[in-house]
Amino acid sequence: MASIQSIPVLDLRDFHASSDRRTNFIIQLGQALEKTGFFAITHHGVDSALIQQAYQVAEQFFELPEAIKQQYEVPELHGQRGFTSFGQEHAKDHPYPDLKEFWHVGWDLQAGHPLTGHYAANLQVAEVPQFHPVMAQLYAQLEACAAELLKACALYLGEPETLLSDMIQESDTILRIIHYPPVPADAHPASLRSAPHEDINLITLLCEATDDGLELLQRDGSWLPIPTLPGQIIVDSGDMLQQLTNGVLQSTTHRVVNPTGDRRRRFSMPYFVHPRKEIDLTPLPGCIAKVGKQLFPAITAGEYLMQRLREIGLAE
Repeated sequence: MASIQSIPVLDLRDFHASSDRRTNFIIQLGQALEKTGFFAITHHGVDSALIQQAYQVAEQFFELPEAIKQQYEVPELHGQRGFTSFGQEHAKDHPYPDLKEFWHVGWDLQAGHPLTGHYAANLQVAEVPQFHPVMAQLYAQLEACAAELLKACALYLGEPETLLSDMIQESDTILRIIHYPPVPADAHPASLRSAPHEDINLITLLCEATDDGLELLQRDGSWLPIPTLPGQIIVDSGDMLQQLTNGVLQSTTHRVVNPTGDRRRRFSMPYFVHPRKEIDLTPLPGCIAKVGKQLFPAITAGEYLMQRLREIGLAE
């Protein structure tokens, strides 16, 4: 693995420091999302030991027999909770399936919560009792980090600090636990672990993966590898943030390439930060003014999500 990061690296402590450090952090975050759509964050408040524990319980689940794993694949949930089996998802406009299987964890609603019934309940893995408690703890820590990053993002845009972070309160944000098995010998040559795509949501927080493979598409058409480094979370902006900011902040195409020379497995855990379904994603007036015209139509987050889930094969 490489030892030097290829994208901007920010320290979240700077956001809570003196005015100069805070201002510089906001500018660096905004410019990273405006120019490349990616940055790495350190001192992010997510426990590295917890991340490693999450990978351990994930490995226990994915090593279960296929028949058992498939008991947790519920078609009515459109892949939004529980297990999605190998080869079910494909990138938008890409005909070949991604070489991965995954599990989705959402927000845990307390009994009697008024939103009960609006969001699907999380599934519990009977064979791995620690799976959900560990993932729920990781989910909460990532949620806190995401809210801080969105506050800095809003300030960069000249908006009220909590504009974006308020949008994700009690939303259907998803933690995805991905297993990329060893690449099958009979895999189609065009199949990648994750074909080129843009994320659907506002921002994504990617916990340090167990191996390299992530690459982003640069403006000159070349692919830039993003190494996995201890203590760093990779952050990228999604299509919903690009939509809301009228293209001021970019969502960047990225992929996960297959390993060369061997067939080792890989695990990763992206945290897809979503606004509530009723949130209006019509471009912000300030961003329209900056660009000079409105580039994206009016649409709600819920409508946008379902449109994209259909495009990638997770909804009909």
